Amino acid sequence: MVAKSPFGVDVWRATHSADDAKLYRRNGWWRDVTALDGFLAWSEKAPEKTAVVTATHGQSSLSKISYSALRRLVDRVACAFVAKGIKRNDVISVQLQNSWRFSLIAFACMRAGAVVSPIPPIYREREVSFMVRHARSKMLFVPDSFKGFDHATLGRNVLKDVETLEHLCVVGGKSAQCLDLENDFLKPEWEKEPGLLDELERRTPGADDVAALLFTSGTTGSPKAAMHTYNTIWSTGRALPEAIELTSEDVAFMASTVGHLTGFYWGTMLPLSTGQKLVYQDVWDPDQMLDLIESEGVTWTLSATPFATDLVEASKRRKRSTASLRAFACGGATIPPQVARDFKDEFQVGLISLWGCTEVGICSIHQAGAPVEVLAASDGMPVDWMDVRIADDNGVLVKNGDAGGLHVKGPNIFAGYYKQSDLTEEMKTPDGWFDTGDQGYRTPDGGIRISGRTKDIIIRGGQNIPVIEIENEILKMEQVSDVAVIGVPDPRMGERGCAVLVTDDANITLGDVQERLAEAGMAKQFWPEFVEVLDEMPRTPAGKIKKYELKDRFACLGETYGS
Repeated sequence: MVAKSPFGVDVWRATHSADDAKLYRRNGWWRDVTALDGFLAWSEKAPEKTAVVTATHGQSSLSKISYSALRRLVDRVACAFVAKGIKRNDVISVQLQNSWRFSLIAFACMRAGAVVSPIPPIYREREVSFMVRHARSKMLFVPDSFKGFDHATLGRNVLKDVETLEHLCVVGGKSAQCLDLENDFLKPEWEKEPGLLDELERRTPGADDVAALLFTSGTTGSPKAAMHTYNTIWSTGRALPEAIELTSEDVAFMASTVGHLTGFYWGTMLPLSTGQKLVYQDVWDPDQMLDLIESEGVTWTLSATPFATDLVEASKRRKRSTASLRAFACGGATIPPQVARDFKDEFQVGLISLWGCTEVGICSIHQAGAPVEVLAASDGMPVDWMDVRIADDNGVLVKNGDAGGLHVKGPNIFAGYYKQSDLTEEMKTPDGWFDTGDQGYRTPDGGIRISGRTKDIIIRGGQNIPVIEIENEILKMEQVSDVAVIGVPDPRMGERGCAVLVTDDANITLGDVQERLAEAGMAKQFWPEFVEVLDEMPRTPAGKIKKYELKDRFACLGETYGS
């Protein structure tokens, strides 16, 4: 199938050759069906099955919608898109919290042949304007307000600011100059308008069409618009359902934002295209998640490591029945060994470590049932259909156990950065591999262990500092709940290490941290030489710590070293 779109004909050719595509199809790594096809099929196969359960902060009751009801509204909203001038391959930006309404709008975009561009709710006017303008979006959905922020006003300002934006829809409230989801999309029976349903059939997307435009949350501060086709995004995600053997009988839980790849694919497209029940939480609350595991029979989730830590602490405060939970996958950061052990002790479930990014999805993952020691030792084994190498700056393979840049090839790789072909080329090595920007090494059993970002490496006097190993040791201190080790500029050594801590101990000192590392037998050259304390870490929507913000904030420390 050939993608005919403003994103370019055969858009995947920016990162895959025609021979690659033939190989992927021959091996079953790309398909001729889409996530939309899967959802439509399940809406007919199990119409009365609950599709989405939404837990809304501050509300005691849950909202539930069946597959048949969701399908009916998907057709209705998709017809409304057509009636309001949305054309095939137009971009619709959606900045909504986790709820059945997001699922509805996302699948309605697909049904209308449009491209959905999710935006995390934490972003404000500057970021949203940039993303909407860059994507040349025709329509924007925002909540009236969320977590005390006035998104309706943000939306109106973006509507004035971005020339391509024709429609603004405010969800959950009425506002001048704006469409209203309930009255303009859900109440009118758009599907009964002559010719609109037929038009949807003509717009049915193919597996090589662009499904989504996903802005990288980034740890370096530079947002890029990653294009994923239905095939590339399916390939990015299939390692997880295979590793934990998901079926239509499973119940998914998602608290990570649907505005990022994690929540958009594994928390929306995957469960609803495979007939699962999907449970959303709009505001993270570990106590409520435990209640939902018990009441809804949640069997699996994918989130960041801090969510797992919070869940353990909540369970220690009050036990609930969590027997249905059989898989908790963690991405975005390496799982500290102690966290893996604590989770296993509390829930009799092993955390499943994985490594990936927005552009390529999951590249390594552990299988369900792996011993805690194995889960804690690496970030998973490379998936069968991806080639992974660890190389130096010249593309020369490093020795096993040595750290280097993680480069990948295979069907997972995205279709390129939209309107940023130069950046797409920059991410390729001279011999055609995709440079993930991560650093890592091979463990003795063949696993991949992430050691940091290429741009986050601390080089002190020519010595590379093992950042993640230091962070894991510091996290063993009872009074430390979160840590980020960063490099700060130093005129003599190049960089010196700084441990940024989240702790309830106001008296914690650099000496305390260095004593812990000494007890662990860590070389003195690796010890941080500064300690700073924050109330909380700045994080991306995917849960990754924004180390570039910490580096900017504490850059001046090195200037006064020894004074």
